Amino acid sequence: MNGDIKVAVIGTGFGQKVHIPGFQIHHRTKVQGVYHRDAAKAQAVAAEFNIPQAYSSLEELFNSPEIDGVSIATPPFLHAEMAQQAIAAGKHVLLEKPMTLNLSEATTLYHLAQDTGIVAAMDFEYRGVPTWMRLAELLDEGYVGQKRLVKIDWLMSSRANPDRGWNWYAQKDKGGGALGALGSHTFDYIAWLFGPVQRMLAQLHTSIGQRPDPNEGGRLKPVDADDTALLTLELADGTPCQVSLSSATYGGRGHWLEVYGDGGTLILGSSNQQDYVHGFRLLGAPAGETPVELEIPNRLAFPRSYPDGRLAPFLRTIDRWVQGIDSGVAIAPSFREGVYSQLLMDLTHASSEQQAWLDVPRLETVLG
Repeated sequence: MNGDIKVAVIGTGFGQKVHIPGFQIHHRTKVQGVYHRDAAKAQAVAAEFNIPQAYSSLEELFNSPEIDGVSIATPPFLHAEMAQQAIAAGKHVLLEKPMTLNLSEATTLYHLAQDTGIVAAMDFEYRGVPTWMRLAELLDEGYVGQKRLVKIDWLMSSRANPDRGWNWYAQKDKGGGALGALGSHTFDYIAWLFGPVQRMLAQLHTSIGQRPDPNEGGRLKPVDADDTALLTLELADGTPCQVSLSSATYGGRGHWLEVYGDGGTLILGSSNQQDYVHGFRLLGAPAGETPVELEIPNRLAFPRSYPDGRLAPFLRTIDRWVQGIDSGVAIAPSFREGVYSQLLMDLTHASSEQQAWLDVPRLETVLG
């Protein structure tokens, strides 16, 4: 396929903020349709963004010859069924993270896409952020030498206020929680930057146990999804990796990744609490020297930036998806990477429940 790819966006939260603008900006994609279960809402979004077709029926959307691919930006508990239907209808799929609710659903989607020749992508957008891309290059070049420690802090205040409303995010069985929101990204970039994990120990915690439901007059409802995750990982090469994730930390330090080795240090971080992409700086130094900010080559820079930091890296996700559709072969981050992130999320829950170290199987073993 070398012409325009006609896309339908399913989901009007993150989909409306990032997916629709991204596909409308990209030179190879056209937003042909938008879906919401409420027909009036679908029509309102279609009118606002000048989208030709508003859908309130998934069956109608998936059966439309006008649609080449779908972008699914719904809550996680809807991902598996929607993606399955899209693949069965022959539509290419771009899926928001986390991939699904569990490993079984994720591997099912992976094999369906493989068997049908559907090109499927995951929106792990840190792979497209210039500072992160430069970090990957420096690691490949051996900047830090033999790794001694990887340390990740992602401490946000987005749900620190207990008055923030109860919704799907508060529910474990709907895919809510900090692990799904932050950990799914973290597990993907650990695999991308450092390779596989061989064993792990995890503790999940819910510090805000109830929230007001705005749909029921503010009645307090129980929260069973995690808002904090503490993990100790051992990478396949033996490097220890310490991870602290939270969405409930007032004044949290933001998002920081530190890599210490016998040859030097690399530190990537942002204190921005309002935007998960804007604000990253990369610092580094050879062993024994003080880290200084490193220049990011122009070849890695975004062609342009946008007020919402997520938009520019999302456009790079679209780039890879389109290249995959053109070639017929999915390009990372694909469903393969989604399965690995889901594997580590499932093992995090299991390790926390068992209070035990767990071995991580190889991805090839999981996929069969």
